[in-house]
Amino acid sequence: MNSLLLGGFLAVMMTGVPIAIAMCIASLLYIWASGSIPPLTVVHRMVGGVDSFPLLAVPFFILAGNLMNSAGITNRIYNFALALVGWLKGGLGHVNVVGSVVFAGMSGTAVADAGGLGTIEIKAMKDHGYPAEFAVGITAASSTLGPIIPPSLPMVIYGVQANTSIGKLFAAGFLPGAMMALFMMLMVAYYAHARKYGADIAFSWRRMGGAFFELGFVALTTLALYFLWSAEAESMGGFVRFGVPLIAVCVADRVFKFDAFMALLTPVILIGGMASGLFTPTEAAVAAVAWALFLGFVWYRTLSWRMFVKVSMDTIETTAVVLFIVASASIFAWVLTTTRVTDAIGAWVLSISDNPFVFLLLANLFLLFVGCFMETIAAITILVPVFMPIIAKLGIDPVHFGLVMVLNLMIGLLTPPVGMVLFVLQKVARISFEATVKAILPWMLPLLVTLAIVTYWPSGVLWLPSVLFPK
Repeated sequence: MNSLLLGGFLAVMMTGVPIAIAMCIASLLYIWASGSIPPLTVVHRMVGGVDSFPLLAVPFFILAGNLMNSAGITNRIYNFALALVGWLKGGLGHVNVVGSVVFAGMSGTAVADAGGLGTIEIKAMKDHGYPAEFAVGITAASSTLGPIIPPSLPMVIYGVQANTSIGKLFAAGFLPGAMMALFMMLMVAYYAHARKYGADIAFSWRRMGGAFFELGFVALTTLALYFLWSAEAESMGGFVRFGVPLIAVCVADRVFKFDAFMALLTPVILIGGMASGLFTPTEAAVAAVAWALFLGFVWYRTLSWRMFVKVSMDTIETTAVVLFIVASASIFAWVLTTTRVTDAIGAWVLSISDNPFVFLLLANLFLLFVGCFMETIAAITILVPVFMPIIAKLGIDPVHFGLVMVLNLMIGLLTPPVGMVLFVLQKVARISFEATVKAILPWMLPLLVTLAIVTYWPSGVLWLPSVLFPK
């Protein structure tokens, strides 16, 4: 029976049927062959798989990212990053990384980064004489920051499946995201030195100082919002806690004529609100949409009702795909659990070694392989029930393992034959699929180095969650 389930899934998937449908067909085959489980169980379990309050964050984070792309926020982020680091050698390569760091705090997905900000970055780099392969490589690598630096859709899915705090998962992503960005910028510096890439804008104290002043103002706003939104400030009136900060940031933006200040506040609002206990990760997604609508319709006035309708329809389409994958993977994972396949796998893994470090090494190799062939959301939904009993027995923190799992699967987005980022950037850069894969290979180095550090330095990953979300 187990062979029928797993063999049927692989056989259907190899015919080219989408993975979500393949999981449904394999589950139906198993239930039909068992004769003891009502077929309607499939429907009930699929509905139960998406009947979760935290999953409401999925459509809202997708909508927020789409609104930021459509409202011209990506251009402001690009210009801010250009002012900050564009004067360095290989400047646009550094701009690519810094821009992705900022955009990661808004979108939560690698594909949105690659298709939105990546379009601007690749065109600019090609116009400045950079090889298309270099532009594609750094854009692909930096796009993986989207799901690591919060908010993150894969972390939301993992948190739901593993019954783990999504807020802690978000907080745990900051340090790995910073390490990834640093290693990528070091690699850009190496290429710039080796290939004699120059700066892309002239150095200007005024321009760079303005960018750092903008960052400093964001930091001050972060501290102010954290204080106003914390439990200690609950006695203050609603206008003081919410109205005054909104008026203050609007006045500051007009007085100092910032370019990206209001956009940079998006991750501040999300993480500050969750860390202060003002709202949950699901409510943070709603706050992100509200802020994006305010920027698009009221502040920048770059969003029209026609654009809003189009963005909403795109969001509905993407959300339907994501939730259908979650629903299909839920019934498949339920069948795996009821047949005790997960217990058998856990016993087999523990028979090899009960050393946590050995297990993490094997898990990394397995997840990197899975990422080559399986969509991220489906992989998380199927594999979390398999891994959770094992990490519980080995004493591995589920927040730490969540970062390891998501990072592995993000690297999988850059690997053939299923890597979605490959197809997006191939279309954007207008180069062959083979050239796209070749361009990305050197940029696997900073990602794999970060993966090794995240895997074997759990205390570093878990430090910030323990500070922001103390027990």
